[in-house]
Amino acid sequence: MRRHEDVPSRLVVSLSGISGRTVRHCAELAADLDRRGVPLSLLLTPRPTHGGRLDAGAPVLRWVRLRQSTGDALVLHGFAHPDLPGAGWVAGARLWRRAEFSALPTHEAGLRLLAARAALERLELRTDCFAPPRWIASPGTRTALRRHGFAVCAEGAAVRDLRADVVHRGRVHGVGRGDVAEPWWCWALVTGVARAARRGGLVRLAIDAVDLARPGPRQAVLDAVDIALHHGAEPMTYASFVSAARQDPPVVGEAGRRR
Repeated sequence: MRRHEDVPSRLVVSLSGISGRTVRHCAELAADLDRRGVPLSLLLTPRPTHGGRLDAGAPVLRWVRLRQSTGDALVLHGFAHPDLPGAGWVAGARLWRRAEFSALPTHEAGLRLLAARAALERLELRTDCFAPPRWIASPGTRTALRRHGFAVCAEGAAVRDLRADVVHRGRVHGVGRGDVAEPWWCWALVTGVARAARRGGLVRLAIDAVDLARPGPRQAVLDAVDIALHHGAEPMTYASFVSAARQDPPVVGEAGRRR
């Protein structure tokens, strides 16, 4: 078995909040990451309550399809969850309970997943990767994901390869909300990513597109990516985790056993 310090570092950068209002900032970030050789995992909600219904011909969806064709991964990000204030790793218990897939039983989760997939197909999009809103998935949601053929579930503290029953440990790093605390959040993001990349293993950076309009968070994101690459992190997407399970060192499965 490899020692912890021998485990290679991997970097996953995800982008949520993709809409017609934010697509310009999304495209600018994608161009910056292209120059660094870093793909994006695009977290898309097919029926966003804050931005209205999406149409297959919308410019933002043409951009998403273009990014998929160049190597980015599409990730289903719930079905129709509300645009709650604050990031998932900062929210209190009340907001966590309101996360769309955080407490659903298997049957109800399955119905929402079927509806979400049908909505994606109407938008001419397909994916077998899932990231629940606020990164919280109930046990019933995980069961429903397996039943409906999903391959990956990205949660707050780990990424699950649902077909191989393998868990890749690594928590999400992101920028919290609040004008007064923004400099602290930016500093915490960069230092947290640097620490995780030095240790090796999985480094996950989550970006909300609405934050890209502010120069502080946008620069912090690029600084965090640069320092992860400096420490040798290999860029990848959430779609990579199905095949990656065959190459990685032993990790913890659902029952907590070493593999």
